[in-house]
Amino acid sequence: MDAAIRKAKTLIEALSWIRQFRGRYVVIKLGGSALEEQEAVSSLLTDVIFMETVGMRPILLHGGGKAISQAMAAAGIEPNFVRGRRYTDPETLEIAAKVLADDICGGLVHEIKRQGGKACGLSYLTENVLIGEKLTMTDDDGAEIDLGCVGQIVDIDADLLKRICDSETIPVIPSVALDADGNKLNVNADTAAAAVARLLNAEKLVFLSDVPGIFMDKDDPTTKISHLEVRRCRELIADGTIATGMVPKIEAALEALEAGVRKVHIVDGRMPHSVLLEIYSDTGVGTEIVP
Repeated sequence: MDAAIRKAKTLIEALSWIRQFRGRYVVIKLGGSALEEQEAVSSLLTDVIFMETVGMRPILLHGGGKAISQAMAAAGIEPNFVRGRRYTDPETLEIAAKVLADDICGGLVHEIKRQGGKACGLSYLTENVLIGEKLTMTDDDGAEIDLGCVGQIVDIDADLLKRICDSETIPVIPSVALDADGNKLNVNADTAAAAVARLLNAEKLVFLSDVPGIFMDKDDPTTKISHLEVRRCRELIADGTIATGMVPKIEAALEALEAGVRKVHIVDGRMPHSVLLEIYSDTGVGTEIVP
């Protein structure tokens, strides 16, 4: 009976959040080591199905960098990174596109359906939703850096996403875009998720990775910061507290917040039910960033 009462109290705590977020979009980016652990992926997808069942409109966007690197190694191609982004020649692009849109996306859709949910993959193989253009970067001297077939998101098919969500179906989107001429582009999954959240004016953007949040000291888990405002985030980037691979993720998050997304969450995707604990409880388990 005590266990049953505790469960009831948990549901009551979640009730106000469920009512508040009903009908709102939440964009969830899955990546990092969390994507490699089947048990963690299954737990995450259970959370996503729950969110859709109680009225939220979850949109799942995923990367797959390690799987791409493994497929490239099997093909005898050495990965090449330029300023943290994978240089993508045409051969690499075809490998990346297949791994993302066919293998990983197909597996996520299958698992959602296996658990009783409704899902569909949206990509160049089915119905494309990410519209991109070639990404250009410059070095410190102003010279253009060639990244190959790497893109950035400039628009999305919002009407298609809304129709899918209206049908109580969970969209699953790999980080591959098409340009105006129908050419495929490899895009960074963090920035793609932020673009989707921004262009949909989503309630939340959730980054699931292999870290449980932002730390004042990356080697001390007790220094995790539960709540941050945009101004403080910029200070932590400037002083080097937020560094390396976390910087583009946070910059994408700040851009989404400035465009109207109400809250960004960074949580450990390997922790069972981390998304539900972060969104539907009073305390949360990761780092939330607000305007």
